[in-house]
Amino acid sequence: MVDHLVLGSVLALSLGFVVVYNLLFFVSLYNLFIAKRNGRGERTTTTTTNPTTTTATTVNSCPGGDDDDPDVIIVGAGVAGAALAHTLGKDGRRILVIERDLTQPDRIVGELLQPGGYLKLIELGLEDCLEGIDAQRVFGYALFMNGRRSTKLSYPLENLHPDVAGRSFHNGRFIQRMREKAASLANVVLEQGTVTSLLEEAGTIKGVQYKTKDGEEIAAYAPLTIVCDGCFSNLRRCLCKPKVDVASSFVGLVLENCELPYVNHGHVVLADPCPILFYPISSTEIRCLVDMPGEKVPSVSNGEMANYLKTFIAPQIPPQLYKAFIHAIDKGNIRTMPNRSMPAAPHPTPGALLMGDAFNMRHPLTGGGMTVALSDIVVLRNLLRPLQDLNDSHALCKYLESFYTLRKPVASTINTLAGALHKVFRNSNDPAVKEMRQACFDYLSLGGLFSNGPVSLLSGLNPRPLLLVLHFFAVALFGVGRLLLPFPSLKRIWIAASLMSSASGIILPIIWAEGVRQMFFPATVPAYYRAPPVRLELNYGEISDSFEALSILYSSTIKTGGYFGLPSFVY
Repeated sequence: MVDHLVLGSVLALSLGFVVVYNLLFFVSLYNLFIAKRNGRGERTTTTTTNPTTTTATTVNSCPGGDDDDPDVIIVGAGVAGAALAHTLGKDGRRILVIERDLTQPDRIVGELLQPGGYLKLIELGLEDCLEGIDAQRVFGYALFMNGRRSTKLSYPLENLHPDVAGRSFHNGRFIQRMREKAASLANVVLEQGTVTSLLEEAGTIKGVQYKTKDGEEIAAYAPLTIVCDGCFSNLRRCLCKPKVDVASSFVGLVLENCELPYVNHGHVVLADPCPILFYPISSTEIRCLVDMPGEKVPSVSNGEMANYLKTFIAPQIPPQLYKAFIHAIDKGNIRTMPNRSMPAAPHPTPGALLMGDAFNMRHPLTGGGMTVALSDIVVLRNLLRPLQDLNDSHALCKYLESFYTLRKPVASTINTLAGALHKVFRNSNDPAVKEMRQACFDYLSLGGLFSNGPVSLLSGLNPRPLLLVLHFFAVALFGVGRLLLPFPSLKRIWIAASLMSSASGIILPIIWAEGVRQMFFPATVPAYYRAPPVRLELNYGEISDSFEALSILYSSTIKTGGYFGLPSFVY
């Protein structure tokens, strides 16, 4: 009998302890929730300190409180912003997108998506945005020397699904389709407005100040603000160290009702002084981009540009395109755009992140910009998915430092290749540079691994920086061999030495700007291994429905300490 009483007492005490423990646990959660909700009664307004960042003073919040605030504010709804809005919205986050102009853009770049970018589009569930815009399939490139001699370079697509290829299209149509798809989600709001500044408090970005199309000034708040406002970003200066370089300018034309020498291929003409690009953007239109050195180009308004294109450029293009080229010039719709490049040099800031061309640009010769942007979005999505709560800005900022390393294989490969090819493909009076250009054309014309390797890098299908460097110096050595065989002369030896020096001078500065360690040895960067921050504060509405959330809270008591294993915040 005594044994039964003792056993019953022990069981009762144990059960009571469990009941009290759980009662204290949920009471503490409730108290924490009330304290947190009461703490949300204050908001910040701004006093301007510079054109893009503002500091904060305390005022009452707008009606509705934090429950109406988005989880993420995205500045800009171009390719990167629209794709990011749909991607994060699909994961259940509340998104506010603020775009300066929601009408269809009209640009002369951002019209070619490489196969690697198309695979990223599929991964994000956005491939249907290419439907209904007369997008054209692209299977590779044709390379012309002086408009006559040519070689065909096909994408290595043999082991991929038949639908996988490059795509070319009108940039504005593609962006509008992605905006429509993002806006179709109930938790994504697209608003037209101009962001004038980021709202900062004690070094943390709290949101943005923007002006609506009606002229109303509004402050919007979110735990995370992502700036995707393009190559002319006025917000990037407080989030990175921009070093923008304008190496050349594009002159854009649209050729109508003509056929390219190689159907469904992009065409690169190694002309004087810079390359000329042709690629289809619809079933009846071909985009022509004439690269011109520097930022200053002949005037379009007084006819200088038309005269330059007719007398100097037209004789260098493939004969099949000559009449359509002249007709496009006579039609008069000639547009120009500076080609900007900017290595990624982030300044990690709690509460904010840069994406797209606002963050990183490369020469558009290789058409890799959208591939890099979509790849970055996949990386960021995968990093944010485990996080239930984005409110700890400092922990989130520390965690997202891994983004800058994880993006490097794709971004650095495409960036380096674009910069290097543009410098190699430019005509020059330097014999060594001329020889490098000819060697590159002849190397790619060999076919097999000599063309498949570089094209796989260009297409984003095989983003390996080391392979890029190996092929680049293989081209240089190929050029040296052509000079020294069969019988070298002093002049040829000198040109060969200059060629190797020029090759090093082309690629090494680009690699240095990209970051040698992150590019070739990312596993040695501590941020590469950064794990998601462990948080106690989860969404309380989810706790009642999620045993997983409860298990996280229980297991966290081991790390937080507390007598008898109780959570530390009980005390």
